[in-house]
Amino acid sequence: GQTDKRGVPAAAIWSSVAFGFVAVIFNYTSPETVFEFLLNSSGAVALFVWLVICFSQLRMRRIIERDMPERHTVRMWLYPYLTYATIALILFVIGYMFYDAEGRQQMIMSVVVGALVLALGVWRQRQRRRV
Repeated sequence: GQTDKRGVPAAAIWSSVAFGFVAVIFNYTSPETVFEFLLNSSGAVALFVWLVICFSQLRMRRIIERDMPERHTVRMWLYPYLTYATIALILFVIGYMFYDAEGRQQMIMSVVVGALVLALGVWRQRQRRRV
């Protein structure tokens, strides 16, 4: 992101500190629910990250093979079938998390936050293109 004149990512640090304080307050007011929520939502975020990695790998490999075949040095076995199988498995786990009564709320919140982050990223990218 952005850094100040000393090279410090101040906005990222301050937002992390603010999130930390909010998490401590919530942990103090309702400790039994906060830990479970953070545990489930971090698992959901990890699944989303791996899903994005899979789709990126499918897209970027096609581009590299088409435009820069000499840069394609890492060979993945069972490509693209293993990537598609991984996507299917991740989607299955996400679907199960929606189906499970205990994890549903965390999964819904994770999807909402993920959608907001995605929308913000698309908006920022469009703003940069205009400049």
